[in-house]
Amino acid sequence: MGSRFNQRDQKRKVNKIYNIAITIVSILIVIVAVSIFLSDDGTESKKATTEPKQVAETEKGKVVDKPSGKEEETDSEKEDAVGDNEATEEDAEKEDSKATEEDAEEKAEDDADPEKAGDAELVEVEGSGDGNVAATYTSEGWKPVGTEQSGEHTTSFEKGSVDWNEMSKAIASGAGIDEGNMKLWWLQNGGSPTTAIGTVSEGDNPKTFRVYIEWVDGSGWKPVKVEELKTNDKR
Repeated sequence: MGSRFNQRDQKRKVNKIYNIAITIVSILIVIVAVSIFLSDDGTESKKATTEPKQVAETEKGKVVDKPSGKEEETDSEKEDAVGDNEATEEDAEKEDSKATEEDAEEKAEDDADPEKAGDAELVEVEGSGDGNVAATYTSEGWKPVGTEQSGEHTTSFEKGSVDWNEMSKAIASGAGIDEGNMKLWWLQNGGSPTTAIGTVSEGDNPKTFRVYIEWVDGSGWKPVKVEELKTNDKR
């Protein structure tokens, strides 16, 4: 009987040792697992914070970083901005060119329009009843064209004379035509020694004008009336 108790006692001791050993091993396993977990978490955090970066700018001694590849993106944006600026300048040049062309066309139309011819503002008035007259104009802005003649004036219809040239200048002023591009189809007496009538057109333009002028002593010939003709009756 005593040996049985001894055997039981020994078994209890052995079982107790086993239990203690198992407990110690379990605790070690837990400690190792926790250590591995914490180690892995620290590695991921360190990896995230050590991602490749490039210096973007330095301001007041402080270095500001940005992820790599940002510089290339910025260069691309700069190229796009330059391209946009060049396109804008090209569009502006086209607009300026277009505006210049439109101004030139408008000026040409104004020059051909008797109501806008020259510097004088023309006013349409009632005509004489001539069936060949499309419209009749006068203007308070017409002034004598000046003269080189002195003394008593005598009207001269001799082509190339001083008086002829001054009459031609006054007729061009009334018609709003450049004298160098004016065709003088007819020049005649206006019914008195101090009046004259000229029929003119501009270059190849078929529009024809009959211009009435009068002499102003000391100042030269002055336009007083312009008739726009339906057809050139002096061709």
